[in-house]
Amino acid sequence: MKETKILAIETSCDETAAAIVVNGRDVRSNVISTQIDLHTKFGGVVPEIASRMHVEKINIVIREALEKANMTLDDIDAIGVTYGPGLVGALLVGVVAAKAIAFSKNIPLVGVHHIEGHIAANYIEDKTLEPPFLCLVASGGHTHLVYVQDYHTYEIMGKTRDDAAGEAYDKVARAIGLPYPGGPKIDALSKEGNPKAFAFPKAMISDGYDFSFSGLKSAVLNYVNSAKMKGEELPVADIAASFQHTVVEVLVTKTIALAKEKGITKIALAGGVAANSGLRAGMEEACRANGFSFSYPSLILCTDNAAMIGSAAYFEYLRGARADMTLNAVPNLPLGKKL
Repeated sequence: MKETKILAIETSCDETAAAIVVNGRDVRSNVISTQIDLHTKFGGVVPEIASRMHVEKINIVIREALEKANMTLDDIDAIGVTYGPGLVGALLVGVVAAKAIAFSKNIPLVGVHHIEGHIAANYIEDKTLEPPFLCLVASGGHTHLVYVQDYHTYEIMGKTRDDAAGEAYDKVARAIGLPYPGGPKIDALSKEGNPKAFAFPKAMISDGYDFSFSGLKSAVLNYVNSAKMKGEELPVADIAASFQHTVVEVLVTKTIALAKEKGITKIALAGGVAANSGLRAGMEEACRANGFSFSYPSLILCTDNAAMIGSAAYFEYLRGARADMTLNAVPNLPLGKKL
């Protein structure tokens, strides 16, 4: 089988990343320069700072990715780059770099949807995974139930109507005094608390498979504010554990119910929240109980990275997808849109 070597670039938020991926599943290098320490002092990502740091780091991470894979640009068959969704200024840095390389070396350019990249991370982790399957995509900006019909055809079966799961994690974390990013901090702290200490509301939304986490977030914040006004000590571990238990129960329940209804027997996780130990354990247990197969990426492939973009780009490349020099950043790019 001929090797197709993809140089992938990802700059949608606050990670500057480049990777070399062969045939969609073989990662030769995966370089990530994170900006978490910079943004922590502000309690979240500052778009202008993110863009400036991408400009500083982009050439460095591309060079390092090539060196670690023991390749040069002359070895590359195509460039894959995230062009949306994400922060427009951040996306533009990666898109411009990818277009410059594609133009100068006269090699194909493939635009990749960021969420398709997260889903494709599962192809790297599980070499045998093939569509169709149901994927729960949970991150700071998205919570989607996606039916992956084939490698480049997606149907959103459910999505959040307000806060994404990861966004709710960050806001609750801030309220109980945990630094950004809040998701990993709540996950760690929840292991020390009682997951049934508080009966926070579960917005299940009866008409379909959409999610809502705004009410849950508000209930936690209201409790925290009330306790502070009364001068009561906050049981932060119990709050974290109860909040996480509620989020996981909603995500798992909806996913399993949809899989049963549609007769889907393969389930996957994707996105930053897929790194959550409670969600992994809850989904694994539910899949085992129902006889479903379950796939999820390793931790490094859950957060934003370029290897997942290289995997998605490969399958787009195979179907003949090509972008030209008019490729632009699309901050609100819908899932399923094809170039």
